[in-house]
Amino acid sequence: MSSYKKVSLSEINQSIETPNNNHFWQNLKAFLGPGALVAVGYMDPGNWITSVVGGASYKYSLLFVILISSIIAMQLQQMAGKLGIVTKMDLAQATAHHAPKWLRYSLWVILELALMATDLAEVLGSAIALNLLFKIPIMVAILLTVLDVFLLLLLMKFGFKKN
Repeated sequence: MSSYKKVSLSEINQSIETPNNNHFWQNLKAFLGPGALVAVGYMDPGNWITSVVGGASYKYSLLFVILISSIIAMQLQQMAGKLGIVTKMDLAQATAHHAPKWLRYSLWVILELALMATDLAEVLGSAIALNLLFKIPIMVAILLTVLDVFLLLLLMKFGFKKN
């Protein structure tokens, strides 16, 4: 038996060599930007990769926006974590407990609109895929996608679970 061990996916399982003579602050400066982008990428990989590809096309002007939004997203995650640790409540529970009724309903409407905007991209993406694959008209493909979602929700109500 040989002592050679082949690493699975060796082309992507690599490390970055760091010089030993660098000080802590030099290493921090070198890894801070990529680390910040990757930290947010773990939370929302689909939108993150779209932003990075767009940034590569539009150079630094869009990448700066991605960096700023990543920093803001990490700050919000950190604050939500602190809220949960200290109060044992999530953001929705804390809002319901401390905000007046008119503000809770306003935030609920804004949240629902944001969710619809996010889901709209998924529905249109599925409809375009159906159109490209099967030459189904876009409006019919949209209706099929919406019906598919409602069918899955109905099946889940009757105990169907995906594994």
